[in-house]
Amino acid sequence: MDRDAAKQAAAEAAVHLVEDGMCLGLGSGSTTAYALEFLGRRIQNDDLDVRGVATSFATERRAHAHGIPLTSLDDTPTLDLALDGADEVDEVFRLSKGGGGAHSREKVVARQADRFAVLVDPTKEVDRLGTH
Repeated sequence: MDRDAAKQAAAEAAVHLVEDGMCLGLGSGSTTAYALEFLGRRIQNDDLDVRGVATSFATERRAHAHGIPLTSLDDTPTLDLALDGADEVDEVFRLSKGGGGAHSREKVVARQADRFAVLVDPTKEVDRLGTH
C-alpha cells in the first residue's frame, strides 16, 4: 500500500469511530484532511448529525468545504472525540506532534475530548521519538 492509500485507510478507520450526535475535535495535517473528506461523505450519505471544533483555519476551511457544521469550545466545552495526526509514533504509542501554528489549539482540543484518535500511517512509525 502506498503512503497516500495508507493515509486514506487510517482516516477512514478513524471516521468509523464517529457516531450520530457527537461533538468532534478536528485536527490538522494531511491525514486529518482525508478524515474530513470521509466525514463529510458520512454526513451527506448517512444523515450523520455531528458538530466539529476546528484546530486551525485550514481545518475550518476544509470542514466547511465538506459540509461539516462547526462550533466552538466556548459553545461546546466537552468533546466526545478528537481526530488528529502525529509526526511520529513509537512501538508503545508515544507520540510526537509538530510545533506548527495549530499546535496550542490542538492540545486544548485534545484535552477537552473524552477520546483522542491519532491518525498515522506506517511512515510515521519510529523506533525512537525525534528521529523522523
